[in-house]
Amino acid sequence: MKKTRKSFQTIVITLIVAWLLLFVFLPNLMIIATSFLTRHDTDLVSMVFTLDNYRRLFDPMYAQVMLHSLNMAVIATLLCLLIGYPFAAMIARMPQKLRPLMLFLLIVPFWTNSLIRIYGLKIFLSTRGYLNEFLLWTGVIDKPFKIMYTSEAVILGLIYILLPFMVMPLYSSIEKLDKSCLEAARDLGANKFQTFFRITLPLTMPGIIAGCLLVLLPAMGLFYVADLMGGAKNLLIGNVIKSQFLNIRDWPFGAATSIFLTAAMGLLLWVYYRAAKLLNKKGEQE
Repeated sequence: MKKTRKSFQTIVITLIVAWLLLFVFLPNLMIIATSFLTRHDTDLVSMVFTLDNYRRLFDPMYAQVMLHSLNMAVIATLLCLLIGYPFAAMIARMPQKLRPLMLFLLIVPFWTNSLIRIYGLKIFLSTRGYLNEFLLWTGVIDKPFKIMYTSEAVILGLIYILLPFMVMPLYSSIEKLDKSCLEAARDLGANKFQTFFRITLPLTMPGIIAGCLLVLLPAMGLFYVADLMGGAKNLLIGNVIKSQFLNIRDWPFGAATSIFLTAAMGLLLWVYYRAAKLLNKKGEQE
């Protein structure tokens, strides 16, 4: 029996490792290798080593796109945090029987393709969309206002898609919050604001950091949100990568941009790891 179980575990582990090597490690290795090669007009890639693809990342045109992308992603992340924290706190304070229902309603949008949802949001926010029609009907505005094809529209689209990724880790942190610390703060005379900023906020910081990373990292790569909501003037890094591979056919530079984005994600994950470790160490000392 033990021999059979051990053989089964060996087969499962072998299949998992083979899957990761074939579909994760090798494709990433090919992308890394391609980023150091030269573009070719007919063969896409020429076997000539170069570092020009990474130097082009610091070109003012591409640097401006990346900074603009980072700016929109940071704004979307902060807004998701401002919206998601009270929402997660509200769910965590609900009766135990209602929490699964609220979490289910939060996850339901994932059952629909995000591209379809963005199209729905685009129709809702367009000049002749439902929002403008409603505001005109109520007399709030005299003429339709334009929000589509602006950076604000891209940020709204990012919030619409990524808000659940912020709420889930926040809910997990708030739910696990030690209620005795809050009671002790009230017994010592702390008001609600002091309790929140000195007790609740520090103890839920791991959830805040995790939620921010889960929103910030994908926000820079959701190229279809920028395509549909922002137009040509509001690009994300994902739009640059897509255009290099599909339109311009400059695979080496597209690969270099992908590696740059992956490295940025890795750096942010390392920052999260270090911050969580420091917070846990500080909590143990206290």
